[in-house]
Amino acid sequence: MNAPAPTAPKSAASYGSAMRPSSIKRHLGTIVLALVLLSAPAWLHYVGSYNDIASRVLIYGLAAMGLNLLLGHTGGLSFGHAAYFGLGAYGVGLILKYLTHNVLLALLGGTLLGGLVAAVLAPIAVRRRGIYFAMITIAIGQMFYFIAIRWQAVTGGYDGLTGFSRHTLHFPGFDWTLGSLGFYYLVVACFALGALVLWIVLNSPLGHTFVAIRENQKRLTFLGLPVQRYAAISFALSGFIVALAGGLNALLDNFTSPNTLNYTFSGDLVVIAVLGGMRNFWGPLVGAAIFVLVRDYASTVTDNWMSVIGLIFVLSVLFFPLGIMGFLQRRRDAR
Repeated sequence: MNAPAPTAPKSAASYGSAMRPSSIKRHLGTIVLALVLLSAPAWLHYVGSYNDIASRVLIYGLAAMGLNLLLGHTGGLSFGHAAYFGLGAYGVGLILKYLTHNVLLALLGGTLLGGLVAAVLAPIAVRRRGIYFAMITIAIGQMFYFIAIRWQAVTGGYDGLTGFSRHTLHFPGFDWTLGSLGFYYLVVACFALGALVLWIVLNSPLGHTFVAIRENQKRLTFLGLPVQRYAAISFALSGFIVALAGGLNALLDNFTSPNTLNYTFSGDLVVIAVLGGMRNFWGPLVGAAIFVLVRDYASTVTDNWMSVIGLIFVLSVLFFPLGIMGFLQRRRDAR
């Protein structure tokens, strides 16, 4: 039998060209999302919206994605993550008011404040699971809420913290004015950074461990893994992302109040994550878009806009138990 003629090995370029279309197809949704976000200021006014609403959607989406690292991927239901959102907001406001006018330094300081507090409290919170974990997180969140109310000399109490605002960012060769448009692109940059961190974590062995904890914590314990340690890491990472979103929210409003620390706002973040899809990476962003846009429109029609949000949430749970993105993904997989 004649041996087959040897073939020349494929070059690296040929492998790259063979893999490139599938890679582009796999990330097509992310590419489209990036183009939509970057071009949003050019078309928002045609759909009756504006830059600040788009900024709010991204901020709430980033906060819900941070919470979802713990909720959807690790399996821990927290009703206290508003504490880290609010700490990030107060951190930014206090730094801008008393220390520096550099927005980036203030944003870094607020993120570190909320994230480090989450990291310190995480080992305490993750000692329990289920409803007991949720109750611990509520207690921790309400503790910071009442501190913000009582410490009026620093936080402004019920009236909230004022006296700070966004300032132009100065870079070598150009200035970045943080008006409505400039701030929107700052939010886009921070959102992209937070989403990239979450993507890297969830696609790493650490992220796979988080999912394993959600699926079967007892089995991991029997295998000898320190489950509480990994759950605490997930809690802390989610706290950093939520604190970053809180700092951006304070910059958007040039104001923050104890309401950003209250458990009711934690409930809003849970609703956003569930509405969009907890098991889908971009689900919380979709949930944030629905939540913010419906709230913005419904509040102009009725003071009882929360009933509209509640009705949408109930219908979503009944007909789309995996969330909007979960439903779409299941339909795509079924084809």
